[in-house]
Amino acid sequence: MKERIGFIGIGLMGHGMAKNLVEKGFPLTVLAHRKREAVDDLKGRGANEAASAREIAEASDIVVLCVTGSPQVETVVLGPDGLAAAGKPLMIIDCSTSEPASTRKLAAELAPKGIAFVDAPLSRTPKDAWEGTLDVMVGGDPAAVLRARPILEAFAGRIVETGPVGTGHTMKLLNNFVSMGYAALYSEALTVGAKAGLSPTVFDAVIRDGRMDCLFYQTFRKYVIERDRNAHRFTLTNASKDMTYLAGFALALGVANPVGAAVRNSFAQAVATGHGEDYVPMLSDLVAEWNGTSLVPSTNPKG
Repeated sequence: MKERIGFIGIGLMGHGMAKNLVEKGFPLTVLAHRKREAVDDLKGRGANEAASAREIAEASDIVVLCVTGSPQVETVVLGPDGLAAAGKPLMIIDCSTSEPASTRKLAAELAPKGIAFVDAPLSRTPKDAWEGTLDVMVGGDPAAVLRARPILEAFAGRIVETGPVGTGHTMKLLNNFVSMGYAALYSEALTVGAKAGLSPTVFDAVIRDGRMDCLFYQTFRKYVIERDRNAHRFTLTNASKDMTYLAGFALALGVANPVGAAVRNSFAQAVATGHGEDYVPMLSDLVAEWNGTSLVPSTNPKG
């Protein structure tokens, strides 16, 4: 019989992940979300709904978290009506993008309570979450990771074991540094091109299918060229948060991180100017606007 799964965080990524779990036969209980659509959809597929994290823990053997970051993880786990308040053995799989130091501290605090903690952050998009083809980086005790694998395989196409607890979240920060770095680079390169008279379609014709092409560029260009707002549904606020986590992590290691600081500032400026809920590829429009040009063909003064 499959283990009972609780799921907290049925947002853009979590909805698809939870859908795959319930469709693949896992008894599933979800926590009420601020938007009822995902809850109602999952209940229609056979999931149950709980009113608190504690109720989720009481109904589950394993709980998957897919929330914003470390403060939210800590509240869900250690809050007065949190998972630990149920006072029972449990496994927690944290698929959020969290701070590695917080993850290691939380795992150490939970172990004496009989609660195993695995960090399993994600890569790819909500579309991949829905299709069950996410990439997962997983850190934790080998026995805990082995137990977590069937759950991860329900929504992942690729699983990479990274080492002890906390290493999954470390790798996720590095992954997001690279991807958000690309986003900042694309945005500036497109803006320089626009100011010089080269349209985004010319830029795309050179990059696409060449040595500098990649899956991240393909979703980025889908917005820039095709104006598909849903091509990469990851908010600028989340990008800024992740780059802030990276900055703190690098500082704690004593590592100079000047490129990371530049990338972080690009996203911080976007958030500070009121665009936090826009998605990552939309940074390109903001950088162009800040420089007095546009990437939209009909409004680009340089053509």
